[in-house]
Amino acid sequence: MDAFYASVELRRRPDLVGRPVVVGGSTRGVVLSATYEAREHGVRSGMPMTQARRLCPTAEVLPPDMDTYAAVSKSVMAVFDQFTPVVEAASIDEAFLDVTGSLRLFGSAVQIGETLRAVVADEQQITCSVGIGPNKFVAKLASRAAKPDGLLEVPADAVVEFLHPLPVERLWGVGEATAEKLHRLGLTTVGDLAHTPEPTLQRAFGPHAGAHLARLAWGRDERVVVGRAPERSVGSEQTFARDIDDPVLVRRELLRMADRTAGRLRRARLLGRTVTVSIRFADFTSLTRSATVPSPTDVTEEIYAQAVAIYTRLGLQRARIRRVGVRVENVVERSEAYRQPELTEPEHGWREAEQAIDAATLRFGPHAVQRAVLTRRGRSREVATERSDDRETTAG
Repeated sequence: MDAFYASVELRRRPDLVGRPVVVGGSTRGVVLSATYEAREHGVRSGMPMTQARRLCPTAEVLPPDMDTYAAVSKSVMAVFDQFTPVVEAASIDEAFLDVTGSLRLFGSAVQIGETLRAVVADEQQITCSVGIGPNKFVAKLASRAAKPDGLLEVPADAVVEFLHPLPVERLWGVGEATAEKLHRLGLTTVGDLAHTPEPTLQRAFGPHAGAHLARLAWGRDERVVVGRAPERSVGSEQTFARDIDDPVLVRRELLRMADRTAGRLRRARLLGRTVTVSIRFADFTSLTRSATVPSPTDVTEEIYAQAVAIYTRLGLQRARIRRVGVRVENVVERSEAYRQPELTEPEHGWREAEQAIDAATLRFGPHAVQRAVLTRRGRSREVATERSDDRETTAG
């Protein structure tokens, strides 16, 4: 996908098309995605938001909506599945497709690629770039060269011609440190690297890394495309704009994360038995703790109850916290799970209520139905009540 998160945001903000747009967190967060107009100013994914704002002060900064991005990604992957069963999701916005077995049905690889691009653009109103090559490595580089909104095929007999003029930074596994070391050796292009004896590279980078670089320099990649594995866990996390030590705020964010996680479970038709809470402190140390529910669940209240119990047992009421997360693991398909009903469980409860909420938000938007405590008015009322309770306790 081309500038995936930003492209999805432009679907609902067409007034921003053609302008620099950055998707990211608060001033303490990082850039998750940027339009090509923002990239012209030097903004890149993974860059601190403070740096991005300095480079492009006119950029429109939008908060991320991970649920929407995940839904669009799932729809795009479903398009890929129509053309080949061998689809390997590399990330939320990228996948490898082995179309060898699809050529007789859908035509050449170029025809398949152009059809994929057209279907994604028509169904999702976003663009994608396609790279075609004899292996994953070449296809990856070809897709990058095709961006934005393009297609490039690199046949097997043209791999060397395509690769050797490229800078060494384009190779998989070559980060800043490796690139700097290659430059010190006088190797700036892939061609330079290709014509360096492999033993020399192994002495400089080690036996494994040296051999790996030598293979990639000649376009050799023996890895196969592996179909997607079943999802094993579902979760959400939140990094705060500032470190917090207020238990009321922590519990509210745990509820928000539990709510998001439960919604994702229901959309994926999954249930889970293990609830895991992750906490990162102000000093960047982290811890995780887990608990098991009696029956597999996708209900917010049940997930939240476990998350709060974990947080309470940790005794972190005044610890300064930077990030919290809630994850549900040991997931199974809803159709394969048995949920033990309780004797006191009503005929209709939270599960049915949340299914109704899902239907409403699907039809009217994500803010159609919200928990009161997670709205701005609810938050203000909750904090005021907590402060009042604190004063009464102190006075008593």
